[in-house]
Formats: sequence, structure tokens, C-alpha cells
Amino acid sequence: MTELIESLKARAYRIRRFALRMGEVQGQGYIGQALGMADILAVAYGHAMRFEPKDPHWEGRDRFLLSHGHYAIAHYAALIEAGIIDEEELETYGCDDSRLPMSGMATYTPGMEISGGSLGQGLSIGVGMALGLRQKRNPAFIYNSMSDGELDEGSTWEAAMSAAHHNLSNLIVLVDINNQQADGNSNQILRFEPIADKWLAFGWHVQRVDGNDIKAVLNAFDEARQTKVNQPRVILFDTLMGKGVPFLEQREKNHFIRVDAGEWQSAISILDAANQGVSK
Repeated sequence: MTELIESLKARAYRIRRFALRMGEVQGQGYIGQALGMADILAVAYGHAMRFEPKDPHWEGRDRFLLSHGHYAIAHYAALIEAGIIDEEELETYGCDDSRLPMSGMATYTPGMEISGGSLGQGLSIGVGMALGLRQKRNPAFIYNSMSDGELDEGSTWEAAMSAAHHNLSNLIVLVDINNQQADGNSNQILRFEPIADKWLAFGWHVQRVDGNDIKAVLNAFDEARQTKVNQPRVILFDTLMGKGVPFLEQREKNHFIRVDAGEWQSAISILDAANQGVSK
């Protein structure tokens, strides 16, 4: 277990580093979310999910749906770490004719299952996919990654009710609770607590963990996959925006970050110093 945790920590470090390097290309982006969610993505792609790096359309793969399409920089970093996208492509992030646009689009990027970004749509798509896989007797899981801001959307709760009604035990929802939206504090814009109780009331198997604690994240993924309950599963992850780079963690507003040219290398240096001895 110790060896696995250390391996996943190294993956999370590299995901953060890839994301910072992509952010530097454009000088801006949703880097706070990428740093905050890196531990979750490291466990998803480094332990929990079944996939073939050289065959992104392999029928037996688990599907990862990026409902919050503006998190694309985080997902690209995870896809690079997983070997689905070549590292050299990160230099094209957000550029003309790149396969890595600033918002995730399935038509361009290997490993990107849906074109997310219209918040609140991913879970509805996930319900449809989960029903389809069950009809085909395909044992793959659907992972729907979404933001706490999507809890504001009525379509999210319609899909949640539908998933429970159909007992979609092959559907696992990952909610990034960083308590920030474009317009400010998520709970102040539209209070969503007590969020665990709400998912329970909708008929889901619910866990809530520290999304920046690798061991807790690992255990949550394992429980979500292995539990025998005939219910859809949701993991609520409390995360810190900008995790791993203190001067970004401390920004009052870091939903969308513009970083001065010299600060990108400073951020990478800080991250490297905190992960000395880990392979880049």
C-alpha cells in the first residue's frame, strides 16, 4: 500500500507540473482547478480506471466524462501522464489547430469522451451511457467528473434521480468541491449544504473525503468500485484551489488565473522543491 501511495503522489506531482507548463503557454487558465484536482486524477488514471493508452476507443474502457469542460487543462495533464497524449503536445495548449483547446471537446482530443462546458449536462449524458453499457452487458464504469457549481443546475438533480431510479451501479460521480465559482463563493451564490444528505436522499451511495489526501482518495475510489449496493455512487471531494503552489492557494479569487510571466517558472520551481527526488 505504501508503495502504491507514493507512486500515486508522484503521478499527482507530474499532473500538476504538466498543467503549469500548459498554463505558461497561454499565460492564463483554469490552473487553480487543475492543481486542486490532481490527486483525484492521479488515482483515477493511475489506479482505478481500465483503459488502453494506445486505443482510446477500446470498448472495455471505463469512460471518464469531463462535465466541467473548463477543467480541460487538468484532464489533458492526466491524459499526458497516462500516455494517451504525447507530452510534446502540451506546448500547443489553446493554440490554433491544437488538439488541446482551452475547453474540452471530444472531436479533437483522444481520451475526451464528451464536449463538456455547458454545466449540468455531463451527468445526464453519464446516465444515458451507463444505461447503454448495462444493456450491452459491458462491465465498464462511467465516471462523471463535475464541479460544485453544477449542483446549482436542475438538470443535475433530474439526472441524479433518474440514475437512482434505474439502479445504475456502474455510474460513479466525482464532485470537486472547491467552493469557488466565477462569481464568487459557491455556497454564497446558491447554498448546497448539507450536500451529502441530499445525495443520500436521492438514493445514492455517498462518500465525502479530502480530495488532496491521496490515501483517502484511493480508499474512496476502491469503495465506489467494490461496494455491492445496487445504487449509483458519488464521491464528494473537498479540494484546495491551487494546491501545491502556496502563492496560488492564497489568492482570494482563482477560478480563472492570469499569472505574470515570471510567476509560472516560480510556481514550477516551488512545486519541484516540494517534490525533490520525484521523477518529472
